[in-house]
Amino acid sequence: MATVPPEVLPDAWQPLLAQPPLARLLGQPIVDEALLTMHRLLPPRVAVHSLRTFLLADACARARGTGCDRTGLLVAAAFHDTGLTRGAPRVRGGFPTRSAALLDRFLVGHGVAERRRGALTRAVREHMRPFPARDAGPEARLLHFAAWLDVVGRGGGEVPGERRRLAALAPTPLFAVSFSARVAVSGLRGALPDRLPPGAGRRGRPAR
Repeated sequence: MATVPPEVLPDAWQPLLAQPPLARLLGQPIVDEALLTMHRLLPPRVAVHSLRTFLLADACARARGTGCDRTGLLVAAAFHDTGLTRGAPRVRGGFPTRSAALLDRFLVGHGVAERRRGALTRAVREHMRPFPARDAGPEARLLHFAAWLDVVGRGGGEVPGERRRLAALAPTPLFAVSFSARVAVSGLRGALPDRLPPGAGRRGRPAR
């Protein structure tokens, strides 16, 4: 399968695609096709959020010394909001469940083994939880951290200044407001778990 030259992707993506953690993954067929699929399915601002999410997840992994499937993490980040596409059917679990199903079909098409698929689709399915599950793997924890950080700024102390730096490279003004409205329209009901982790209720649920 031919690789996709970065220059055929949107101009707004280029400063993020040039960042070393992302640039070094380009050229892999599964990565290139994931980016093209994201470009086809997502509104421009949401697609930029997805790229920033991967870069924040990678920064967190390096800060924590966490080993992870970085190629898989980028693919999961590319798909994690694809369930927000207009006209997508409402399903139990809301848009994260739809996103995970789209990712699973994509990974099956690329011959990805079941165990790896399970880790990546779980990361997407659970990224809207208030907090990661105790038994979540590294990809799930990193995607969760980065998605919340990019939208609402939670956890920025772990990677000081990184959210601001990436937002300056690829700005999406008032993204948190517009994204929250899109989530509401998509039908989030059922996307969040019924029970919070122990002690989480005292801190409240942050709005994403």
